[in-house]
Amino acid sequence: MAAVFAAGAGAGAVNSVVGSGTLITFPVLLAAGLPPVTATVSNALGLIPGSVSGAIGYREELRGQRGRVLRLGGGALLGGLAGATLLLSLPADAFETIVPVLVGLALVLVAFQPRLSALVRRRRERTGEVARRDGGPLLFVGLTLASVYGGYFAAAQGIIYLSLMGMLLDEPLQRLNAVKNVLAAVVNTVAALFFLFAAEFDWTAVVLIAAGSGLGGFLGAKVGRRFSPAVLRAAVVTIGTVALVQLLLR
Repeated sequence: MAAVFAAGAGAGAVNSVVGSGTLITFPVLLAAGLPPVTATVSNALGLIPGSVSGAIGYREELRGQRGRVLRLGGGALLGGLAGATLLLSLPADAFETIVPVLVGLALVLVAFQPRLSALVRRRRERTGEVARRDGGPLLFVGLTLASVYGGYFAAAQGIIYLSLMGMLLDEPLQRLNAVKNVLAAVVNTVAALFFLFAAEFDWTAVVLIAAGSGLGGFLGAKVGRRFSPAVLRAAVVTIGTVALVQLLLR
């Protein structure tokens, strides 16, 4: 029980700053004896308070982004529900091959995001194209598909969000991280509500992770907001690389 609580706290903190906290809690739940699907469902339910507290912790960075959050949140809601449905209908290892590829590509995009963004800006200057405040249809579709994956498993989901928004939105990384926390909260919540009525879960694990993640999400946001863009990007790449290695070794 102490290990599950500690894992929840660690996952909440990591999720609010970077993402991939599921890679902390999921192995602990398996080690505690839960079957894979039950562990995934219990984890999704337990991480809701962490997602919410992380989003609240980044409320200053969310100012002026209400319209963007509402539009992208609609895609996250649909994607999260679709992913939760797939979890209960597909084999437990259905995403194992594609997940490391997605995470690896996302890490490359995050690492080189300043250069890529500069290239995009120069192209817009040459063509006279105006950047769309909401990222356009490409971002909406990309984040919706990422949310399908998030509703299914959620490991490194936040890193995929940051990579897509970093490419298509001209905003500081901390403001993008604030949006990422809201989208993750939407996906976790809609998937968890679906699981409440359609899947088996372990209430003890849910309560322990919920308590830990709520605390960890708040503290993680408090620390993460102080990071410079370079430090935050380095944290994303470092933690994401560890997550990628863990995914490849599973």
